[in-house]
Amino acid sequence: MTVAPRAALDPWTRAWSGGVLRLAGVYNVLWGAAVILFPHETFVEGPAGPLHYPEIWQCVGMIVGVYGVGYWIAASDPVRHWPVIFVGWLGKVLGPFGTVFSVLQNRLPLEFGVHNVFNDLIWWVPFTWLLYRVWQVEALAPSCDEQTVSDAPQSD
Repeated sequence: MTVAPRAALDPWTRAWSGGVLRLAGVYNVLWGAAVILFPHETFVEGPAGPLHYPEIWQCVGMIVGVYGVGYWIAASDPVRHWPVIFVGWLGKVLGPFGTVFSVLQNRLPLEFGVHNVFNDLIWWVPFTWLLYRVWQVEALAPSCDEQTVSDAPQSD
C-alpha cells in the first residue's frame, strides 16, 4: 500500500513553533507547580477576601501544568498535535473573558488580571499564527480521498 507522507511545516516555522511550544510548556509547568506548592502566595486577594479553598486554586495550577506537558509534546509535531494547541488556544482566549466578568462582578480585583497577561494574552499571537500555519498546511495537503492505494484488492 502506498501512503503519501504527512504534510509538514516549512523548516523555519517548525523550528519557531517548536521553540514557542516548548517555552509555553516550561512556563505552564513552572507556573502550575508554583500554584500547587504555594497557593496562598500566588493568589491575588480581592473583594471576595483571602483564598478560602486553596484546593480549587491548586487544581487550576494542576490544569495549567498539564497543558504545559501537552505543549511540550505538541512541539515535536505541531501538525499532528494541532488539537492540543487548539484546546490551549481556546483556554488562552476564553480565560481573560472570565477574569473580566469576575472583575466586573466585583469578585476579583483588577490586579488578578496579571495572571491573564502572562498565562494567556502573550500567547495569543504565537498560538493563533501557529494554528493558521497548520491550517494552511492541512488545507493544501491532499486529502485521503485523493490518495491512491496501489496494492488494494480489486473487486470484480
